[in-house]
Amino acid sequence: MQSLPTSAAELETLTVAGGCFWCVEADFEKVKGVKEAVSGFAGGRTTNPTYRQVTAGGTGHYEAVEITYDPAVVSEETLLAMFFRSIDPTDAGGQFCDRGESYRTAIFAMDADQKAAAERAKAEAAADLGREIVTPVLGAATFYPADAYHQDYYKSYDRLALSSVGIGIKKSTAYERYRKGCGRDARVRELWGSAAPFVG
Repeated sequence: MQSLPTSAAELETLTVAGGCFWCVEADFEKVKGVKEAVSGFAGGRTTNPTYRQVTAGGTGHYEAVEITYDPAVVSEETLLAMFFRSIDPTDAGGQFCDRGESYRTAIFAMDADQKAAAERAKAEAAADLGREIVTPVLGAATFYPADAYHQDYYKSYDRLALSSVGIGIKKSTAYERYRKGCGRDARVRELWGSAAPFVG
């Protein structure tokens, strides 16, 4: 009898909140080994919240991204390090131009091992930055995917943006204008310099 080939490592997930979920999704979908990054909500009290409910405030939810990855290609430690260096983890009131509870940063650890890894990554980020990190490492939370309109926003060319960032503009163009106008990359570059993984 021939033995069956060893199966590939199972995919794992990491759920993070880093301000605008469009930006976090766009960043992590570029990482080799990441199979999918889904925009959504986590950490609040409302079941199946809508984007409008969350951004209006009061639900307790964060804009979050669920990252599904192959640990044989990219490690949890690498993703956590990249996450801290792609945000402003010193800002407790939101991220960049986006203010309020839904834009706070956090890591939602699914178990004790992931929580310990996240705490190590947080300590390393604090040491590298030389400043206090306010991004909390929270427990597991139900993740609610956002509606289809908000998925892959950064690469959508087929629909027009009907939002405050650009009526009648392709969504991808509106996203680029929003990201630049919000000052995300400029602030991340200012904080992390060459250690920032997603800015030139």
